[in-house]
Amino acid sequence: MKKIVLLSDTHSYIDDAILKYVKEADEVWHAGDIGDIVVTDAIKNIKPLKAVFGNIDNANIRSEFPEHNRFMCEDVDVWMTHIGGYPKAYDVRVRDAIKKNPPKLFICGHSHILKVMPDKQLNLLHMNPGAAGKHGFHKVRTMLRFTIDGAKIDNLEVIEFSNRY
Repeated sequence: MKKIVLLSDTHSYIDDAILKYVKEADEVWHAGDIGDIVVTDAIKNIKPLKAVFGNIDNANIRSEFPEHNRFMCEDVDVWMTHIGGYPKAYDVRVRDAIKKNPPKLFICGHSHILKVMPDKQLNLLHMNPGAAGKHGFHKVRTMLRFTIDGAKIDNLEVIEFSNRY
């Protein structure tokens, strides 16, 4: 079993509240718009990290992290990208590939809107952890925590931080 912390859209922001949850996880996944490599370095100093770059990320971040990261966690096929859309409205960059070979868990960021929803047509679970940083229109900073045990995604928890100001 793996305990996962999923965050996105930090926009160069990392604090002790985020790192507290990082310390409790087995792995941390970042769905892009990292902002500054300091964010991912702080996470990697504590726990293993899987990440993708987002549209605001510079060449330094883009050289370290891919645009798409598809991997297995236990028995779950995971695909993480920054701009992915939602079930029935996937972004043009992933639409054909996701329909041709859907993962079990599809993760994206970008919207700053936390959403977890099934795609019954493709038999996958879609997750967007919202935004953990302070930059953007969101009022509350959010991320997700869950476990993967074999093929089972379980114990999903929304982590909300106080308002972003």
